[in-house]
Amino acid sequence: MRKAILDTSFIITAAKNKIDFFKWLEEEGLEPVIPEQTISELEGLGAELPLKLIKMHKFKLAKVSGKNADTAIVNLTKKDKKAIVATLDAGLKKRIKNRKLVIRGGKKLEIT
Repeated sequence: MRKAILDTSFIITAAKNKIDFFKWLEEEGLEPVIPEQTISELEGLGAELPLKLIKMHKFKLAKVSGKNADTAIVNLTKKDKKAIVATLDAGLKKRIKNRKLVIRGGKKLEIT
């Protein structure tokens, strides 16, 4: 099963816009992967809704080196070139070569 690595920006925006990205990922045959650093960033931001949302669903918690979520995601993509990265972070998008999952028009998920 292909993996979808979820970034902090994607999770927060999807939660705010009430996008059921876990259902979408399942329908697309993608396994959600969340680095520990992403969870830490969400906790540090006090992002209660996104944290509740992810704890209600099944996902793989990735233990990977990196001082922050972006570095952890870059390290994961080096190990898995076919993984899709769900992010809205322009800086992160430039750092990775993998395909990206983005939110278009506030509601639509699209792989680019």
